[in-house]
Amino acid sequence: MSAWASAPASEPVAKTGMLIRCPVTRVFEALVDPAQTSRFWYAKGSGRLEVGARVSWEWSWYGFTAFAEAREIEPGKRIRFDWMVGPTILHVEWTLSERAEGTFVESRSWGFKGDTPACATEQAMDTASGFSFMLAGAKAWLEHGIELQLVRDRHPGAWAAAAAAVVPAASS
Repeated sequence: MSAWASAPASEPVAKTGMLIRCPVTRVFEALVDPAQTSRFWYAKGSGRLEVGARVSWEWSWYGFTAFAEAREIEPGKRIRFDWMVGPTILHVEWTLSERAEGTFVESRSWGFKGDTPACATEQAMDTASGFSFMLAGAKAWLEHGIELQLVRDRHPGAWAAAAAAVVPAASS
């Protein structure tokens, strides 16, 4: 994977954030521990997100797997990782800010490639949307113990297509 890079001013940057009404240590742990992250983002992770470790994240309902490698981790403050999505390596930074009412998590992503600037912008918008669903799911899980399945339910047609590929329809 590539060396860590800061977001260039000319590239689109996907940004989103969410207040989670839990202590920063609990939120941080939920973002690095696949046993917890799988409750609100992906279906399965191969291991804990740690600096230098390459992990896989699987969204089985979409038939999709991505690989991530943490570049910097400051417990309770920041997680920076490279995320391989197909041939593209995206840079992602999650910052955690402790507040009186909980923890504010901000997500920034960059490295979007496309044939046109509009294509890269569309990828950034999709990524911001996806991380928004992920953070909303984390909020529901950490604050109330509820698994909303927001990421899974975001593209139900894709889920149905992936399921059909695994379990063929019965012939008549």
